[in-house]
Amino acid sequence: MRLEPRRTNRLSLRSRNLRATGAAACLAAAALLLTSCGQSSDSATSAATEAAKVLPQRTTASPSATADLTEDQQERKSVLDATKVTFDDAATTAVGEVAGGKLVDLDLEGVDDDDRDESPSPTGSPTGSPTGSPSPTGSPSPTGSPTATGSPSASPGADGTVWVAEVAEKDGTVHTVRINAVDGKVIEARVDTDQDAEDKKQTADRLAQATQTPEQAAKVATEKKKGTVTSVSLDEADGNDGNSVVWSVDVVGSDWKKTTFDVDAKNDTIVREETDND
Repeated sequence: MRLEPRRTNRLSLRSRNLRATGAAACLAAAALLLTSCGQSSDSATSAATEAAKVLPQRTTASPSATADLTEDQQERKSVLDATKVTFDDAATTAVGEVAGGKLVDLDLEGVDDDDRDESPSPTGSPTGSPTGSPSPTGSPSPTGSPTATGSPSASPGADGTVWVAEVAEKDGTVHTVRINAVDGKVIEARVDTDQDAEDKKQTADRLAQATQTPEQAAKVATEKKKGTVTSVSLDEADGNDGNSVVWSVDVVGSDWKKTTFDVDAKNDTIVREETDND
């Protein structure tokens, strides 16, 4: 009779030990589960971070700067982007076409032309060339035809972008020389037939007064404003009635605005400066 209570006590003690052991196991399992979850979370975060390093970030395209340009500025940009021959090189080529000649005017066609060359324009003929010879582009189309380099022409003329020069002989006889502004080749060289004796004398007198070259005037202008020279012409100074001559120099800056400088043709000083904000 005394053994029964003792057996019952042993069973009760064993049950308590089992329950304690089970509880401890549960706690250990829970801790392990929490640790695994934390590690998984850390792994996921690390993986996301690594992916962010590898994948390029999306950027929002900014509006094109061209959209902010005026029509005149867009035209200048279009022509200058297609021009490969500099003012200096075009001037050297033009003068080389006339023995003993001197440059009196050089203009990049298509950039703010106030008065186009009075000779037949390449756009006025369906075949393109004013002399009747085949155009360097080999295409009768005045627009969109490839230039000699195979790129689309930025100028409306069939010859692409063109430098138009006026070179005068000592007696004032003026020759017009057209130069491809992409490859530097001479497209046309001819004597202007609409000059009279008075025109020739006026040109000769201006050249006699100009002791500074157009290249020197261009250098003075670009030292005042960084940019590309698109036009240089010998003219009378405003209000001087022929007693003084200037080199009128156009410079297009990086903002595609044009500034005109009147440079005294005798001493290289700037006597007038005007910027076209259009």
